[in-house]
Parts: sequence; structure tokens; C-alpha cells
Amino acid sequence: MRYSYIKPRHKTPFSQEMQLLVTFFSITLIMIVGTYLFLLYKDYTFERDKEQAIQKRLALTKEIQQMQNKISYIEKQRDLSEKIFTQNSVLKDSITNLFDLVPERITLSEAKLLKNGLILYGITPSKNVYNFMLQAPIRSIFHKTYSSFYPAGNGWLHFVSTNYIDATQQKLEDQEGAE
Repeated sequence: MRYSYIKPRHKTPFSQEMQLLVTFFSITLIMIVGTYLFLLYKDYTFERDKEQAIQKRLALTKEIQQMQNKISYIEKQRDLSEKIFTQNSVLKDSITNLFDLVPERITLSEAKLLKNGLILYGITPSKNVYNFMLQAPIRSIFHKTYSSFYPAGNGWLHFVSTNYIDATQQKLEDQEGAE
């Protein structure tokens, strides 16, 4: 006895609805795993980039420190060169003034500049000419002045004038001048 006019189909546990459900779950699971793997990769690249940024920052900090050291060295060199330039200018002016002090009747053969003094070698017609025309201006500049004379072959006198500035006296005069 048959109750149906059609031939019965073989039923499987995976019906079309079940297959559709499994397909959707599979796609969802693949998307979740893919998203997780993508996030793991992004986290790894973020950590790597962070480490590179830290290394770059440390390198830049080191370079900045080196540049600051170079800048301070250059500034010291600049200050030193300005000081030397100023000293050279003062020395040049002092030498010009020194030669302006020497009268026409006295001839200098040599001048030695010391740190705190001056030694002059030259020829003068007489001691009086030397004392009045050169010794007086030199005494106004230097604290200690010593002169020695010896005869030249033509009746004139060779002289050696040694002049010193007393450093402690100079400091006192500078302090008085500043007040």
C-alpha cells in the first residue's frame, strides 16, 4: 500500500536551509578570523613603527645634542675671535699712538711690546731732547720707566728705554675710572 504518488526522496541532514545556514556561518567565521588576523598584523606593524619612531627620536635627540655642542663651540670660537680682533685693533691703535709720540729728532731702531711693558731702542741727539720730547709722554703712560744711554759714533746717543705698567696699579686706576 502506497500512500504517495511520488517517489520518496532520500533525506539528508543537510537540507538547503541548513546548507545556507552553514554557508553564512562559515562566511561570518572566515570574516571574524580574517579581521582578527588583520588586527594582529596592524598591531605588529604599529609596534614596529613605534619602535622605529623611538629609535629615530633618540637619534634626533643625539644629533640635536651634537649640534648644540657644535654651536656652543662655534660661539666660543666667535667670542675668542672677537676678543682677538679687539685686542689687535687696540694694539694697532696703541702702536700708531706710540709712533705718533716719537718726535722727528729721535729715531727708533726697534720697539718690543711686552704683555705689561714696552722696550724702545733708538738714537737721540742728547739726553735733554730725549727727556723732554719722549720720556715725558712715556712716563704719563707707564708706571715704571728706565732709560740708559751710550754714545754713538757721530756724537748722538743710543738709548734703551724700558717701560712697565704695574698690573695692581692699573687695576686700581681702572676701578677709579669706572666709578
